[in-house]
Amino acid sequence: MKNDIFKRLIVDFQEKELSNVIDREISIPLDISKIISLVGVRRCGKTHILYSLINSLRKNLDRRNIVYINLEDDRVFPLQSGDLATFLDAYYELYPAKKNETVYFFFDEIQNAPHWEKFVRRLYDTENCRVYITGSSAKLLSKEIATALRGRTLTYEIFPLSFREFLKFKGISVNLHSSGSTANIKNALAEYVLKGGFPETVGLSEDIFIRTLQEYLDLIMYRDVVERYNVTNTFLLKFLFKYCFANFSTAISFNKLYNDFRSQGLQLSKNTVYEYISYLEDAYALFTVPIYSSSIREGMRNPKKLYSVDTGFKRVVDMPLANDIGRVYENIVFLQLRRSVRDIFYFKGKQEVDFYYVKAGVKHLVNVCYDPGKPATRQREVKGLIEAMKFLNLSEGYIITSELEEEIQEEGKTVRLLPLWKWLLSEVK
Repeated sequence: MKNDIFKRLIVDFQEKELSNVIDREISIPLDISKIISLVGVRRCGKTHILYSLINSLRKNLDRRNIVYINLEDDRVFPLQSGDLATFLDAYYELYPAKKNETVYFFFDEIQNAPHWEKFVRRLYDTENCRVYITGSSAKLLSKEIATALRGRTLTYEIFPLSFREFLKFKGISVNLHSSGSTANIKNALAEYVLKGGFPETVGLSEDIFIRTLQEYLDLIMYRDVVERYNVTNTFLLKFLFKYCFANFSTAISFNKLYNDFRSQGLQLSKNTVYEYISYLEDAYALFTVPIYSSSIREGMRNPKKLYSVDTGFKRVVDMPLANDIGRVYENIVFLQLRRSVRDIFYFKGKQEVDFYYVKAGVKHLVNVCYDPGKPATRQREVKGLIEAMKFLNLSEGYIITSELEEEIQEEGKTVRLLPLWKWLLSEVK
């Protein structure tokens, strides 16, 4: 029975036209002898990136040499050990001559198949093929990749749309020398700040947008946390979901969070807080940023800062963004950095600097201040950044603003103030 279902899925997809696929700004190789893994939060666009790759292959390759399956398709449930082997048999029964040709296999949401890593390794080792897989769990995929698939994979993290991709999806051209283009870019930034960058939500009405993101949150909570980790205290999990997505871009002390929850009558242990946060990180829904410190103990003692994979989630769980626009800006800056840098820290001296990171061997400092127009605010931000530059022996740093753009020379250091929209459209150094 499964064999027939797989054959139908294979042929149906090969006959399907993949229209309205917009290419993302990520370069993924099509002819390399590695298993390509795409990991990221649900609905961030991993499937359409596969479609984009498939469309590129179809230009020069027989469609029968391209095989795609979505392992969340209800027609293949329940997935059992051995089903992927049945899928492979079904393909070669359809096209026995392809045994002698290179075949491209695309497995979407691979984590749903039991023992998938053993099958993928055998496929890679024994067949003339290229293999692409996607998954929605950092821990689940990385564990298998680090063991059964060690040395055989290249992993790419996929996020919701960057601002440049968001403009592309809206059909807005980028010409910084055009006042019309600049006006369109700034208007689009206001929407991006308000709604985030999940591809499916671009252009949706307010009501449908909220309903869609609520479904995303429910999907992450139930499929990626409750089902995967057998969480029984769903009331606490919902409470934690709301807290985290309402309070991104803030420092979080797990001990304080534990005490706050206990004071509200919630029954839990400290380990439960740690575990639930780690589950959300595994699902790519949340990220934590530690303080920069040469001491591991000091790093563990200080709070971590929370960031959401998409700022739109705040609209679902919290009040309007008007009073939190600075934190939304900071979260957007974090996501832009995280697309190209894994290890990001915040710096704490007399003042806090939001981001410290090293890229290509070069140290960088970035602070976020929505409106540094008041003299006291401006002085505080500049002084804090200069203090960090002195400590880290840097000559320059950035302050990301809403509108202000200028360059400040002080104490032999350079502080560059740059509007968020312009910084997002520049290449992150």
